[in-house]
Amino acid sequence: MKIPENVLSPPDHAAITDFQPRRWLRNSHLMTITGNYIRREHRLPPAESWFVEVEPATEQRRSTVIRCDCEWQPADVRCDRLTVVLVHGLEGSSRSQYILGTATRAWAEGWNVVRVNMRSCGGTDELSPGIYHSGRSEDIAAVVEGLIREFGLRSIALVGYSMGGNLVLKYAGDAGLAAPPELKAVVGISPLMDLAASSKALHEPANRVYEWKFLRGMLRRFRKKMMLFPDIYGVIELNGIVSMRDFDHNIVARFGGFADADDYYQSVASSKVAGKLAVPTLLIHALDDPFIRMLPSTRETLLKNEHVTLIETQYGGHCAFLSPEPGIDKHWAEKTLVEWLVSLRP
Repeated sequence: MKIPENVLSPPDHAAITDFQPRRWLRNSHLMTITGNYIRREHRLPPAESWFVEVEPATEQRRSTVIRCDCEWQPADVRCDRLTVVLVHGLEGSSRSQYILGTATRAWAEGWNVVRVNMRSCGGTDELSPGIYHSGRSEDIAAVVEGLIREFGLRSIALVGYSMGGNLVLKYAGDAGLAAPPELKAVVGISPLMDLAASSKALHEPANRVYEWKFLRGMLRRFRKKMMLFPDIYGVIELNGIVSMRDFDHNIVARFGGFADADDYYQSVASSKVAGKLAVPTLLIHALDDPFIRMLPSTRETLLKNEHVTLIETQYGGHCAFLSPEPGIDKHWAEKTLVEWLVSLRP
């Protein structure tokens, strides 16, 4: 696939890998779709549910709560082990295949795993009057603060895929040097850092199948929201919403506190705070990603930040990165991020 015109070829000083795609998967759409649907070989103990209040109750509405699915190491070593917090992408959940695959690898390393469901995701619609969107980094902050306060954890790494990548990067970038000392690392896989450019790319004819899939899920979820919380949302005519930009303009902006879609995209983009990242950060981005666009200015900022390792690959699609390796090792990005976290051990 031709590299989009609004991204640069990898500079000589970027961390370029020798990633090779699985046979027949040099086409970015085939790579993306196959990577989305192929099942992971996950082996995890029974999860414990942990509920985190991310928005307190007011006189007008009850509190907003999210559910995390946690796999803990034994209590006598739990606080001494790294805790990997996994954040899914748009319309994903704690049971998305890439989340389960990464969780299995992290657990096998002897780490705690916390799989986050963003607001209303993973069957938690009733817990959250508010909607989720790409700027809810305050929810990530609540999870990190809760892990430190309630469990006494001393070592935390945040891993986000796509939208989740924007969330964890925005949280860490907003915090900058004031990030809690317990935050040891941040990882973004195919991170949605430049929302305006990526939203435009999603609406290109070649990407309409992805847009339709996302939009159908978001509309279905919002219709359920209107039923669950009629005092907040009332009855809204949704038939005129035919693109994700329409949804962002008419729903996300309206109920998320933004002036319009452009204000939303500009306000929540983690690219704005990429220069402030002050903990070890790994970013993996495929240049043939069908709809995630990393602007040249964002790439330049990342490359100038000594705390950031940027890995760009010619192939990989969106959150797929399927290699010819056998077994679970075919999921190259999941393998690579865990190896990178291992390398940070003192």
